[in-house]
Amino acid sequence: MAASRYRRFLKLCEEWPVDETKRGRDLGAYLRQRVAQAFREGENTQYPRPRDTSFSGLSLEEYKLILSTDSLEEFKGMDKSMWKKLQEKFSSKGPEEDHKA
Repeated sequence: MAASRYRRFLKLCEEWPVDETKRGRDLGAYLRQRVAQAFREGENTQYPRPRDTSFSGLSLEEYKLILSTDSLEEFKGMDKSMWKKLQEKFSSKGPEEDHKA
């Protein structure tokens, strides 16, 4: 995974030219500097994850808790009115059209 990420960053550096008129504040030069720092060993660089979280910010343990059979059973028993409200809000037809069918 680090090797493919490294190659993508190299391609970005190739496509983003350095603007000599912007010395000290050029994005192309900054990108090259950061890629060199992050991938000191090139494709062989190990790329550790900074945290054990995902885009949601939940940890692995929180995901395990939420997806456990007990939690899923509890969700099944919850009031579905909130889900219905969200469906109605984001559906293309109005709630009154649902009741006509």
